[in-house]
Amino acid sequence: MHFFSLVFPKVADQHYTGHSIALWIFMLIAVLSTIRSLIHFLAPDGGAGTIARLDLSQGGRNIIFSFALWGLSQFIYAFLQLLVAFRFQNLIPLFYLILIFEITGRMVIGRLKPPVLLRGRPPGGYANFILLPITIIMFILSTSSFAPGLSQ
Repeated sequence: MHFFSLVFPKVADQHYTGHSIALWIFMLIAVLSTIRSLIHFLAPDGGAGTIARLDLSQGGRNIIFSFALWGLSQFIYAFLQLLVAFRFQNLIPLFYLILIFEITGRMVIGRLKPPVLLRGRPPGGYANFILLPITIIMFILSTSSFAPGLSQ
């Protein structure tokens, strides 16, 4: 099978042709990633001091570091969104659902662990209230086979 077809199959399904150990290790990584994310979400310091051992008295430098890591995660997620948009369009409903959870999660975290801001709410804080209803509507439209006036 051609390498490109293995990495970017035309159909996203359960037909896995690789070695079973790679599948089991991937599942283990997914579980560990879930645990890691929950620790960062639920720990009072987000794990910054207690796990990552960041010197929390050096707030500015560590905040910049954290934002750089977050930017990398956003870039990877954006790459996956583009991949879905141009190669695996049957996964669009799933990615809208992921986006709904992500936006809602950011809003919940903002309530549970409110930041100390210099002035006003950041742009993303406003965008969440616009993007969430749009994303919910697009999820519904992406799962319906017929939308009057919008069908293909």
